Amino acid sequence: MLADSKAYSGFAVDDLDQALAFYNDTLGLKTTIVNQEFHLATLHLAGGRDTLIYQRPDFQPATYTILNFPVPDVERVVDELAARGVRFERYDGMQQDEKGISRGPGPTIAWFTDPAGNILSVVEELPER
Repeated sequence: MLADSKAYSGFAVDDLDQALAFYNDTLGLKTTIVNQEFHLATLHLAGGRDTLIYQRPDFQPATYTILNFPVPDVERVVDELAARGVRFERYDGMQQDEKGISRGPGPTIAWFTDPAGNILSVVEELPER
């Protein structure tokens, strides 16, 4: 029934203008305001995967990773983002280096938050199968 539906995902923030500045200026992503009155915007991700960003007055940040950005070199991207003021998270029980990068078990990954406190990551690209 929904196989042909062009589904999309979305997430909330507490301040849409602040979020758009972060996603545009800090991360270098393209965004489009969908409806200023209702505080709706679209985050344009590679591969045509648009994601809705919306402002909620009763906002609570997600306690899980809402977006993962696969990259070929996590350490290089961490260094570039850190130079732009991004602070990488540290989690109890995770083996992370001084930059906040976890190198295993599992893929190489580093977590950070957007201005609203939502968790994002840069993660090692896995080879295509």
